Amino acid sequence: MLSIYKRLALIPLLLMGLNATAERFSNSYVSFELPQNWTCKREHTETVCTSRFSKKAKEAIIILTAKEAGPSDTFAIYLNHLKTPKTIAAKDGKIIPSKVLHVRERNISNHKWIDGMHQGSEVTSYYTRYLATIKDRIAILVTFSAHKAHYTKYSKDFIRAVESLRVVADKNLLSNRPNLAIRGNNETIGAPIPGILSPNTMDDIPDENTSFFGKYGSSILGILLLLIAIGVYTYMKMDVGKPKKKKRK
Repeated sequence: MLSIYKRLALIPLLLMGLNATAERFSNSYVSFELPQNWTCKREHTETVCTSRFSKKAKEAIIILTAKEAGPSDTFAIYLNHLKTPKTIAAKDGKIIPSKVLHVRERNISNHKWIDGMHQGSEVTSYYTRYLATIKDRIAILVTFSAHKAHYTKYSKDFIRAVESLRVVADKNLLSNRPNLAIRGNNETIGAPIPGILSPNTMDDIPDENTSFFGKYGSSILGILLLLIAIGVYTYMKMDVGKPKKKKRK
């Protein structure tokens, strides 16, 4: 029997386990570990997953899409495509290239994927990570997007989802394509991320992490300046009140 002290010591561990729980989401072609407080729903030919903390502001989003593989669906083409910066138009109409952060081949659960990450490839203020693969005649793309001001908040959720990816599509999947939202082989693989994020693209959301002091930076800076001013005033007052030493002749 465990003593009362040992039982109490186990409580934080049990609570950590409860907070880390996640369910497994699966559709007709892929599955992954869906973190707590995330939900997925089908929208047209895409499956869209959002956190309940970001549904209104669209801080982060996961999109799954698939199509019948065509001539342009190869791992080499995916790799080269993701190595090339994408261009999008900013609000002022200026064409801005995305910043390629990484692109590589990798194995997840004994299956080959192309893993690439860009900044500003879909919406100027977002990071987007792309996971693309092919199985039999099915091409699959999973994208993980988050606003730059909130990416660190969702990075653990994204890592958990990526590391748990499983391809569940079988060779008979295309026989029921209309009902499973699988695109034809003449379409390009991808998802309309900007369209799903619109109209609120969060370009104007304040970035709480851009300044050293965070969102309370101006207040903290004002207090510091006030304290410095008080210190300088006190020091000068003390210095003025001291009798000056006479210089030796």
